Amino acid sequence: MRILHLVTAFPRDERDIIAPWLVELIKRQRAAGHDAQVFAPSYHGSGDHLFAGIPVHRFRYFFARWEALTHDESAADRMRRSLLYRLMPAPFVLAGMFAVWRLCRRERYDVIHVHWPVPLALWGWAARTARRAAVVLTFYGIELRWVKRSLPFLKGFVRWACRRADRVVAISTETAREIRELVDVPVTVIPYTTPFSGRAAPRAVATGDGKRTILFIGRLVELKGLAYLIEAAGLLRGRVDTRIVAIGIGPERDRLEALARDRNVDVDFRNKVPDAELQQAFLTSDVLVLPSIIDARGDTEGLGVALLDAMSYGIPAIASRVGGIPDIIEDGVSGLLVPPADPRALAQAIERVARDPAYAQRLAEGGRERLRTHFSWDVITAKWEAVYSEIAALSP
Repeated sequence: MRILHLVTAFPRDERDIIAPWLVELIKRQRAAGHDAQVFAPSYHGSGDHLFAGIPVHRFRYFFARWEALTHDESAADRMRRSLLYRLMPAPFVLAGMFAVWRLCRRERYDVIHVHWPVPLALWGWAARTARRAAVVLTFYGIELRWVKRSLPFLKGFVRWACRRADRVVAISTETAREIRELVDVPVTVIPYTTPFSGRAAPRAVATGDGKRTILFIGRLVELKGLAYLIEAAGLLRGRVDTRIVAIGIGPERDRLEALARDRNVDVDFRNKVPDAELQQAFLTSDVLVLPSIIDARGDTEGLGVALLDAMSYGIPAIASRVGGIPDIIEDGVSGLLVPPADPRALAQAIERVARDPAYAQRLAEGGRERLRTHFSWDVITAKWEAVYSEIAALSP
């Protein structure tokens, strides 16, 4: 089967950390005998290339000097800071439509897989216009919240795109619910997972100073809720001796550092780190906490892949009951769920795990089982295989 993935960004070289779960999915599709390829925008004039053996077709949409709407950061963040980039979506979308039309006139694909259908469903439409193929849309949640919050005039576009697709897929039950709020179509739920899914859980390495190490991984933005974890650690002073290792970058760094100083909380802020250092952080942590919230713009966690990473390493996870997180954590079985923006409840959950090693171990084992049965690559690739086979058979 020939599959073309349409994406807003894809790794330029081995140093690029962009959608590693998608790269892993495509690698596995190719290993299974499918000719899976990628269609993505150029970056500063870059052309077609191979990445990890995957053919990547890149299209030009602007002058090379400014051709950076995607890849280094989200297009929304770029557009927020620059008038030039606010003008760029139109040439980006139109150039992509023309380029994918030309590609699909030249090449025959069985399945066109559109990721982030707002606005990439237009590329899928153009591809199908060039040559008949099955079209599947994958929604990640954030694009739906953009439409509902800031771009309500695009609700009709979402309805049009979903009704013309051969299959609509959501990464979580919460995202599926958000789709159905806009359009009455069947929605299949297929999550993504960590590239480390299936890893044998190693034994955690003790730090030796008696402190409990709490790991946080995520962008330093309001949505990720790190401020509430710092507040929770402050509440634990005198009850549980903790340190937080916070891995990630973002605009809230200065404010969070000031909050940690004010609450006298030990936080080791780190930027994006190499894989070896990230692995060491998991090996030397006692618990991973993802304290996500619904932010001021109404956005929240689409799934929470850091939780799956924790499960793969065999450490317990604590997270907020928001977005797609409850799809991963069954409260009290594969981790603990707490109300969002509630430092006291978060502190109680951390203390419970810290004071009862046997309970923490049960949660870790439950997490590994949850990963194996619901989020392993074997499970996810089998679901995609079934979707592709079904819709390709229906497409003449």
